[in-house]
Order: sequence, then structure tokens, then C-alpha cells
Amino acid sequence: MLYKNKYRVESARLKDWDYSSAAWYFVTMNSKGHKKCFGEVVEDRMVLNKLGEIVDEYWREIPNHFRGIELDEYVVMPNHLHGIIIINDRIKVETPDRASQQLPALGVIINQFKGSVKRWANKNDYSEFEWQERFYDHIIRKDKSLDAIRKYINLNPLKWTIDKYFR
Repeated sequence: MLYKNKYRVESARLKDWDYSSAAWYFVTMNSKGHKKCFGEVVEDRMVLNKLGEIVDEYWREIPNHFRGIELDEYVVMPNHLHGIIIINDRIKVETPDRASQQLPALGVIINQFKGSVKRWANKNDYSEFEWQERFYDHIIRKDKSLDAIRKYINLNPLKWTIDKYFR
């Protein structure tokens, strides 16, 4: 599809879905070009380098920056992060004339997380680091799906040697 004489990829987001809706979301973010930036897998365990430690720390801090947000299982891999973000029921904020509902959209959470990591990288001799544009998401709707995704996340380091970006 052309936009301003440039081809663009259609959004992978579910049409007609409000991404600030209370739900469980499985997300994946990659480093640009799947470059191994966050550490390495050693004996089936992920060993984070300094940038990987920052990714891990900033991921865990997300609930401190967004009301109504929780995290579930996640893993930082050499070139990507898989995680589950929970957006809880809307939080009502009373104002003198009306009640407003405020929850961030999934894209806002991810963009701020990625931006925070990139700003840290730029200030700390990792300026070559870049995130891949966009991110993958899946709305988790069933417990069976949640169990499978948790297992996938937890087994990710064990399966690293068969990942197509391993080499």
C-alpha cells in the first residue's frame, strides 16, 4: 500500500479492537535486524549483558509507570523480548464534573518502554543499538492459550540453538 509515495506494511493489529481494553497481551519486540544485543544463551540459560540488564530492569518497571498494568512471564533473549502484559479493568479517576477512564493503550506502553531503553543506550555507549520498528502482539483469550504462551516463553532459552536467528 502506498502512502506519501512510500510502501508501508499494513498493521498487524486486530481491527476494531481497543488496545487499551482490559486483557492479557503476549508481545514480542526485536532488535533491528535481529542483531544479538542483549547477551547470550550459555548452557540453555540467558546471560544478560549490560544492555540486556537494562531491558530486563526497564521491563519490570513498566507497572510503576502505568496504572492498572501488570506483568506476567517474560524473557529477554539475545535479540528479542517476549512478555505478557496485563491491562486491568479501567481505573476511574473522579473529576469535579465527571468520571474519566484512563488506561494506556498497549502501543503506548511498548513505545515508551522501547524509547526508554533507546535513550539509555544512546547515553551509555550503545548508540548503535536500535529496536525493530513495530512489535508483535497476540490477545490472550483462553487459559489454554495462556498456558502454552507461558511455556513458550519459559522454554525460549532452551530452544535458542534452533532459532533461525541463532547463527
